[in-house]
Amino acid sequence: MGVEIDLSGRVALVTGGTRGIGAGIAGVLLRAGAEVWVCSRTPPERLPEGGGRRAEFRTADVRDPEQVDRLIGEVAERWGGLDLVVNNAGGAPPADTTTASPRFHAKIVELNLLAPLLVCQRAWPGLRRRGGSVIMISSAAAHRPAPTAAAYAAAKAGLESLTRTLALEFAPEVRVNAIAVGLARTDGVAARFGAAAADSGFARGIPLGRPAEAEDVGHACAFLASPLAEYLTGDVLAVHGGGEPHPHLTRLAAESRARP
Repeated sequence: MGVEIDLSGRVALVTGGTRGIGAGIAGVLLRAGAEVWVCSRTPPERLPEGGGRRAEFRTADVRDPEQVDRLIGEVAERWGGLDLVVNNAGGAPPADTTTASPRFHAKIVELNLLAPLLVCQRAWPGLRRRGGSVIMISSAAAHRPAPTAAAYAAAKAGLESLTRTLALEFAPEVRVNAIAVGLARTDGVAARFGAAAADSGFARGIPLGRPAEAEDVGHACAFLASPLAEYLTGDVLAVHGGGEPHPHLTRLAAESRARP
């Protein structure tokens, strides 16, 4: 007999929830019965859907305190508060560490570390009143060398440290956990590694034999937001299919096999 997660009556905010992993998370939460709000800096072509319902969208840059306050205030006015915040907004284009500008590195850290801290800070009073939870979307890059993504990987490692600290500061009213995502089948991965990368040599080294789907991360979020995880806080849940091959090691191995 399966276990069904019911988040009916819960109100969730998924930052960066209009595409990729964020949209997958929003869709799963909708199917679980939650009221879901998503935000991004630009309006999407289509909104996440699930369970016959559609996510509510607001334009917001989560690096801007005034925009974050306005967003959280609007959710509170509509629904009385928040039960779940998923800090998903993030990412970084590849860049050579030795030549990338200080401004580039600062922007990457701002989006992937400081923005989630800002959102948590502003959402804390409402989450506390409703006994809510926070989920940080981290990366497997936080746990291994990440050439061309130094600032991003360092920011994600910092995000996991922030998770553990906030879990202590927000307890016992609010739980704070993180999900470290490995190689996933998204437009971002396709843009960086090539359209077929997620189904080629990169994926063959994953023990479960495939990259993550956005919904895999969404299911992990639904679990962490549910009563099934009511005794979990300060944890980092790895959603990487058992571990991913390092992309640079994979490339070097392919080049070695190709030599005459």
